[in-house]
Amino acid sequence: MQSKKPKQYVGLDVHKKTVYGYVMDVEGNKLFEKEFRTEPHELDMFLLNVKKDDSIVAIESCSCWQYVYDYLSDAGYNVVLAHPAGVEALKKLRRHTDKDDAMLLADLLRTNSLLLSYAPPYDVRVKRQITRHRLSLTQVENELMNKVHAILLRHGYNNLPYSDAFCKKGIQYLRSIDLPICDRFELDDYLELIQMFESKINDTTEYIETFAPNDPAVRLVTTMTGMAYYNATAFIGEVGDIQRFASGDKLASFAGLTPRVHQSGERTKFGRITKRGSSRLRWVMIQAANVAIQRDKTLKKMYMRLAPRIGHQKTVVAVARRMVTLLYVMLKHNIKYQDLQIHKAP
Repeated sequence: MQSKKPKQYVGLDVHKKTVYGYVMDVEGNKLFEKEFRTEPHELDMFLLNVKKDDSIVAIESCSCWQYVYDYLSDAGYNVVLAHPAGVEALKKLRRHTDKDDAMLLADLLRTNSLLLSYAPPYDVRVKRQITRHRLSLTQVENELMNKVHAILLRHGYNNLPYSDAFCKKGIQYLRSIDLPICDRFELDDYLELIQMFESKINDTTEYIETFAPNDPAVRLVTTMTGMAYYNATAFIGEVGDIQRFASGDKLASFAGLTPRVHQSGERTKFGRITKRGSSRLRWVMIQAANVAIQRDKTLKKMYMRLAPRIGHQKTVVAVARRMVTLLYVMLKHNIKYQDLQIHKAP
């Protein structure tokens, strides 16, 4: 936020087609309000009532915040992004209209009570967007694979001759098995779609690899075992500026990789991971951990020590959390993984 106290506080309730803007002064009095379409001319007309160098604007984080946020930022306005969690609870205590929501944002901003959300810069958003796109392709492909397995189970094909049913020979086998005509038609359709999605996933991976090496932070992350260009780009895209986290544990908490804590008197019990925070970051790190426990001597040693006691899945999660804390140290201090004294890292 700006150093001097602003004289205008602006709340913008942004929707796909419209924005409701509410401007108030330092005393909380209304200066101006208007609903307008989300387009440059109407934004400019509203901004005629906002003093650029003497105001601060709040926009709630939602599916359509980026256009208005970028438009105002590029025009030189001081804009902050409000965290939905800090606004939703208060909305339930009062009327819930576009005008009321905009006024609430402005008032919380005025009283310094607004919980802010991280607004990643454009280059981070690009990394986040392309890696999320690849993940969505993978999720659709997995759904199609599940449909194939459902067809096979219906007809007693429980044990296939290939561990990977969708490798080249596996698909040849699936195309050759004897099925009723309707199931055969359905299965062939799914197999064609799976191959198409596999091609698109590979194309996206190659696209990521064209620009990922140019980013110093991504290059640094790739020095860790299991963090190839896709995983490294996804990590930076989801995390953004490492300086916004006070510690590696805070970053692990953001990834939802920290255990729940139950305290009663002098007793403390740790439960399963919270799964709060970035589910995409958590998925990426668990995938990376599954690779690291096979190829990295130190992390494999950790896995071998814990797995007999707590099982494979919980151990992989523990390794993923350890990797996150190590990545925090690497990025915070610009240290390559090979140069990190792992046994001494905080």
